[in-house]
Amino acid sequence: MAFDLEMIKTVYANMGPRIEAARAAVGRPLTLTEKILYAHLYGGTVSQAFERGVSYVDFAPDRVAMQDATAQMALLQFMQAGKPTAAVPSTVHCDHLIQAKDGATEDLAEANSENKEVYDFLASVSNKYGLGFWKPGAGIIHQVVLENYAFPGGMMIGTDSHTPNAGGLGMIAIGVGGADAVDVMAGMAWELKFPKVIGVKLTGKLSGWTSAKDVILKVAGILTVKGGTGAIVEYFGDGARTSRLPAKAPSATWAPKLVLPPRCSASTTKWPPTCRVPAGPK
Repeated sequence: MAFDLEMIKTVYANMGPRIEAARAAVGRPLTLTEKILYAHLYGGTVSQAFERGVSYVDFAPDRVAMQDATAQMALLQFMQAGKPTAAVPSTVHCDHLIQAKDGATEDLAEANSENKEVYDFLASVSNKYGLGFWKPGAGIIHQVVLENYAFPGGMMIGTDSHTPNAGGLGMIAIGVGGADAVDVMAGMAWELKFPKVIGVKLTGKLSGWTSAKDVILKVAGILTVKGGTGAIVEYFGDGARTSRLPAKAPSATWAPKLVLPPRCSASTTKWPPTCRVPAGPK
């Protein structure tokens, strides 16, 4: 199955009461980012307010995504945990070891030849522990996640810096190291300093000569390459509501460019979920 529907139903069923408890604990209205964060506390109980950028908090992400280069060490570590299956839905995507040189067919054949041992290992481990396995040529991890696993209000971590791409669909998605992924897959809490929130209000709408890249370049120019460290950039306003998914995802995936040095932090981007997904070819 492409996604775990029961898991998503559980997330939504628990979200309302947890948000109400968080609003009472904080004593003020919450941003969309805060609602999702408080709804994903490890243990589920909201009993106190956390200070942005100061408090260390245990979270419970809904799922984990790994690319082939970083998944190797992560899965070797997970195998030592003694767990029969992963505690949360997890996937492995074989895309990073494919080098673009001569063309899709030639490059894929070369990758399958050079990395056969790696691919066989990842496929075998995925099969044993119930992980989703996307073989070489099945697609780029970020687009596969966006189309098959991302959902509004969810939280995921991925062993790739551009995991925030899923933020285009209203999900908190953060790139982490392999050890963090292993903790979550083993059912442990994911500890993180409670993120700061940077709000970006978008007014009006994009003209015919502009694109989402212009928006994120402007934001990057304001925040610089380190201004987003430890923060979640949340877009809001009329411009956010009228933007379409193909514009939101590229902007979200640029979140790592606002972090220096590049390392595990809370840095990601979130767009408000909308229903403006363009129809495909008829």
